[in-house]
Amino acid sequence: MFGVGGGQCQLYSYCEPLDLGQGAYIFGCAGPELLSSERAFFAEAQPWGFILFARNVEAPEQLNRLCHDLRQSVGRKAPVLIDQEGGRVQRMTQPHWRQWLPPFDYVARFGAGEAMWLRGRLIAAELSAVGINVNCGPTLDVAQEDTHPFLRNRCYGSDVDTVIEAGKSFADGLAAGGVHATPKHMPGHGRARVDSHHDLPMTDAPLGELEATDFRPFRAFSDAPMGMSAHVLYTSIDDKLPGTTSPVCNDYIRQEIGFAGLLMTDDISMNALGGTVTERSVAALGAGCDLVLHCNGDMEEMSSIARHCGMMSDAAQRRADDALAPLAPAREMSVEEAQMRLQDLMEGLDA
Repeated sequence: MFGVGGGQCQLYSYCEPLDLGQGAYIFGCAGPELLSSERAFFAEAQPWGFILFARNVEAPEQLNRLCHDLRQSVGRKAPVLIDQEGGRVQRMTQPHWRQWLPPFDYVARFGAGEAMWLRGRLIAAELSAVGINVNCGPTLDVAQEDTHPFLRNRCYGSDVDTVIEAGKSFADGLAAGGVHATPKHMPGHGRARVDSHHDLPMTDAPLGELEATDFRPFRAFSDAPMGMSAHVLYTSIDDKLPGTTSPVCNDYIRQEIGFAGLLMTDDISMNALGGTVTERSVAALGAGCDLVLHCNGDMEEMSSIARHCGMMSDAAQRRADDALAPLAPAREMSVEEAQMRLQDLMEGLDA
C-alpha cells in the first residue's frame, strides 16, 4: 500500500504545499466526510485534484466542509471536480439545489444560446458556493439515433452546430460564475451503442465521417484549458485499443484536433477498459493523457495508481497550472439577474 503520513492544519486554511510534486491522478473519497485514513493517504499521495459523486453530497454546509477538508489534506487549494450536467447526471440535487431538464430536452425546448448560458451561470453559482471549481462538461458528444440511453439525453443535440453553440454557451456561463469547464468526451462518444460503464463502445464509422461530425465540436474547443477522453474504440484509427489508451490521444486529440490543454481520462474504473485499474492507468498516461481520473474512492485501487503512476510530468504540470488560471468571462451577470432572466425566457416560450 502507498505510504501515509502528513501533518494537520486548521479548518478552512491550508498548510504550505508539500514539496512532493502533484500526482498524475484525480481521486475521490468514500462518503460525505473525509476519513482520517483518507486524509493521511492524500497528504502523501498528493493527487492533483479530487472528484465528488452523489455519495459525497448531503447538504451545502457538509459539502463545503468536505471540499475544505480535501484541500486541507494536500495543503493547497487543489481543484475539486464534479459532474453537474443537469438532468440525470447531476450529483447535487433537490431539495438543496436546482433540478434541471436533461440537456437534450432543455436545448430542444429553450435553445442552445442564452438559455444554456444561464444554465451554466446558475450551476456555477451553486458549485462555487460549496467550494467546487471544476465542472465536468460541456458534453460535446453528437447524439445519433442509436446512441445508448446512458448518454443520449446528456447530449445537446444531434446537429453539430447546435452542439457547438450549446457547449460554448454553457462553458461561458460556467466561467461567468468562476467555474472551469472540462469538455468531454474527446474526440467523441456519441456513436456509443453500449454503456461504457459496463462494456466497450465501438464505432466502425469511416474516419472522414467521424471528422465531419463527432470530432468537429472538439475541434471548436481545441483551445479549452481542460478536456476528458472517451473510452471508445474507433476502428478506423485503432481497431485494438480504446481512445483513452491508444494513439487516438496523441494522433487525433493532440495533433488533428489541436487540443493543447490538460487531458484527463474518463473514469478509469469503468469496465469499457480491459486489464486492471492500475494497468489501464499506466496505459492512459503512456498514450498521452496527463491525468488519470479515478472516481470510486476505493483505497486499494487509489494506492496502486499512486504507486505506479507517480507525479505529473513537467509538461503536464505546466498544462495543469495553465488550466486553473483565473477566468476572464466575456459576460457577467449576477445570480439574481440570471434567475430572473431564465424565468422570463421560460415563461415567454410557454406563453
